Amino acid sequence: MASELVLSVFPGIGLLDRAFEETQFCVVRGPDLLWGGDICRFHPPAGHFTGVIGGPPCQRFSRLRHMILQRYGPAARAADLIPEFERVVAEAQPAWFLMENVPAAPIPQVPGYTVTSLLLNNRWVGGIQHRERRFSFGVPGLVAVALLPYLDLAVLEAPEFARGVLASGNRTGPTIRLDRQGRPRRKIGGDVASRQTVAEAARLQGLPETFFQDSPLTVAGNKRCWAMACPCRWAARWPRRCGRHCRRTRRRVPNARHPLR
Repeated sequence: MASELVLSVFPGIGLLDRAFEETQFCVVRGPDLLWGGDICRFHPPAGHFTGVIGGPPCQRFSRLRHMILQRYGPAARAADLIPEFERVVAEAQPAWFLMENVPAAPIPQVPGYTVTSLLLNNRWVGGIQHRERRFSFGVPGLVAVALLPYLDLAVLEAPEFARGVLASGNRTGPTIRLDRQGRPRRKIGGDVASRQTVAEAARLQGLPETFFQDSPLTVAGNKRCWAMACPCRWAARWPRRCGRHCRRTRRRVPNARHPLR
């Protein structure tokens, strides 16, 4: 699998990339607005990448978008860059692609590919943070592939609960522990709401709290990076599914599973 090249677009701080690299994929990072890149000017060569991964900016489809428009006006409306992701996939012609975005985002449509879409919560894979996103996995042809058998979902959710990481830092209350029936049992940390720190955001996303301690970015910049990142527990589930599809494709074994939508 070491020879498999994966193109990452909208990589952000690369947590999804990190999971594929740890599974011996070779990840090539494309441009990202976070670092001043312009996806509209990027054109990958066809036939060189086994897969394409990425999470286009989600602000346009976020549940908080109405608050942003109310406060800052129509000029603050974020651009829809999912069509650019679709264009990159169409140009690269990979054996598969994986897109991550918020639940309300449209499912990518690429000519010649069939897409399986799945909503996945970070807590379903053992994470503390409540963070639900839509993952869309596309393959050439007319038959979609099943996703759940390869995602290793947790039997039980974590007893500790935390809200999702936001660019604003999120004003969070105390951590709440649940009993076996899922009811609040006790609170940890008092009742005073506070902003998530950069260290807390790192922990909730699955990395050491010191991961960004030497970052040259401002606190606001660091929080923005974490808010747009894919939690490590999510990311770690996908290389197995994609690697399995690569092996099946090389053996030319048809996939007869029904799509899961």
